[in-house]
Amino acid sequence: MAVQGQNEFSGVLATAGHVGARALASPGKTTGSRIAHSQAGGAAPTRRRKPVGQILVERGDLSPEDLARALALQAREDARFGDIVLAQGMVTSDALHAALAVQYETIIADLAAEPPDMRLVDALGADFCIQNGIVPWKHVGGATVVICSRPDEFDRLAPRLAVAFGRVMRAVAPEASIQAALIAARHRALALRAETRVAAHESCRTWQAGPAWRWSVAILTAIAAVAIAAPVVAFALLTGWAVLTLVINSGLKLGAAILYMRHRARIGPAAGAPIAGGPGFLRLPTVSILVPLYNEREIAGRLLKRLAALDYPRELLDICLVVEEDDTLTQATLGRAALPRWMRQITVPRGAVRTKPRAMNFALDFVRGSIVGVYDAEDAPEPGQIHKVVRRFAERGPSVACLQGMLDFYNPTENWLARAFTIEYATWFRIVLPGLERMGFAVPLGGTTLFFRRSALEELGGWDAYNVTEDADLGIRLARHGYRTEFIDTVTKEEANCRAWPWIKQRSRWIKGYAMTWAVHMRTPRRLFAEVGLRKFLGVQFLFLGTLSQFLLAPFLWSFWALPLGLPHPLVAAMPPAMFWVLAAVFASSELLTIAIGVLAVSKGEHRFLMKWVPTLHVYWPLATLAAIKGISEIVTRPFYWDKTAHGHLHRDHDIWAVRRGPLRRLKRA
Repeated sequence: MAVQGQNEFSGVLATAGHVGARALASPGKTTGSRIAHSQAGGAAPTRRRKPVGQILVERGDLSPEDLARALALQAREDARFGDIVLAQGMVTSDALHAALAVQYETIIADLAAEPPDMRLVDALGADFCIQNGIVPWKHVGGATVVICSRPDEFDRLAPRLAVAFGRVMRAVAPEASIQAALIAARHRALALRAETRVAAHESCRTWQAGPAWRWSVAILTAIAAVAIAAPVVAFALLTGWAVLTLVINSGLKLGAAILYMRHRARIGPAAGAPIAGGPGFLRLPTVSILVPLYNEREIAGRLLKRLAALDYPRELLDICLVVEEDDTLTQATLGRAALPRWMRQITVPRGAVRTKPRAMNFALDFVRGSIVGVYDAEDAPEPGQIHKVVRRFAERGPSVACLQGMLDFYNPTENWLARAFTIEYATWFRIVLPGLERMGFAVPLGGTTLFFRRSALEELGGWDAYNVTEDADLGIRLARHGYRTEFIDTVTKEEANCRAWPWIKQRSRWIKGYAMTWAVHMRTPRRLFAEVGLRKFLGVQFLFLGTLSQFLLAPFLWSFWALPLGLPHPLVAAMPPAMFWVLAAVFASSELLTIAIGVLAVSKGEHRFLMKWVPTLHVYWPLATLAAIKGISEIVTRPFYWDKTAHGHLHRDHDIWAVRRGPLRRLKRA
């Protein structure tokens, strides 16, 4: 890359005006404004630049001891030198960028004082600029100044920049400044991109298109007509469907339980045990964690303490707290928290919908890591979790695009609802979901403690911004694109929703999302079948349609309680007596299986005290039927409404490893 003389560039800048350029000064002498530039089509001479660490030491901003330590870390970690010294608190951002400007003989641009010319940004696209940490700033002396947060990558981008602008020149600025300038100027385009990343045929934004919706309407219309003309026949048909789905779901649970007992969860490295790379990673990778927040006054402070307990190297952690633009409550709470350097806030501009997946889609372009994880606001991950995730990805090939951790609750003793919810979660995450994965079915993901290879996640278009159970949908889309999900033996504790109405609201959103996910993926059944095969295709029907049927049609099964109570039943005259005995056997077997699997799920570890509470799930599930009615009705009235779950209302501490092992002083020191 050709470098023009310092005095000549000083003249160019003086003529053009450069209120956004900050001159650099070093002890004892003043240097003029300098911009390194590349001429389109010109050959770049090779010359060795002084390392930025050496410049920092010479300027008195970094001690030789810290330089040696940072270089040792860089040798075993896939991290930039600047990220290491910043995360370790060795230098300030101003000092680092001053050294980079000296290294590349250029200036530091002040984007707050002089925003970029957005016509230049549009020539590249805001998303391209964000992904590469650059922003074309302005024309100076017949060339275009391009501001870089990673100036060492300028040569790689130079051919693309030359095509767009001709002669280009390099300046530097912090990545946060570049991102803020791009968001401020192109927030609408970026918001629209977040809402439409997923292909239309896989998104809920056009979910009413396709045969699944038409068939559903036709079937419901037919059922209504039969119910009017022959109510007993309609009752019998719906009861038969409810019994069939009960048998299928019971069979799936039994198969999952058998596999659970045969194949215990793989034992990963002990919690907190660092790793020094693996067969798939020569150096430890950077891991970005998205934490969507909304109206979180109560939980935000605790969240920061729990995230501080993660023992992964700070320079390789990129914690992104994702906040809505109009959520002044959470922004004010975070503003008082003094975030460490490895945590940052990403503010999501307003858009057509306000959902968790839309917020994560917006943030996805801003992450730094090759692995992207998701936590919820109330999560308390075990300290060694990221090490386990990195190790598993290193051991697996690229076809394993997602790792799902186990979810548990830290307040199971709060009340009966919390105990029942804990039993359900233990059954779902420890037995049922891993069993489905071992049986070769597509797995609906949980909404948190998810980790993705970033390349695969971006290939799929991230999350569907219009799906209120974006996790379940993404699990199916991963399978459709040929990727696999594995479960990993690591636990994140959450706050159990232990009040009846909030529980119903949360569950209604899940059920609504399940219904919309099924409708979206069944738009073209032949295409789904061709992409996933027979086993996974049937799994989608069993899991999504079967679950919906069980919740919605449960009252038809409850009606048989009328018989032992001596009350009339509409099917008594229509069914032979032997059929009632068959149904009684089915119901009893299903109930005993549910109890047995629930006991198995909580029989080890700290939840053994819940074993005696497993039979009470019989009176827990009717709440899900109420939630199903609410969720299905919202499909018609408010299909994309996100009924948010409130957290952080517990006023006593719980025994959580992240709180016990992650003291506040660690957060302050970082």
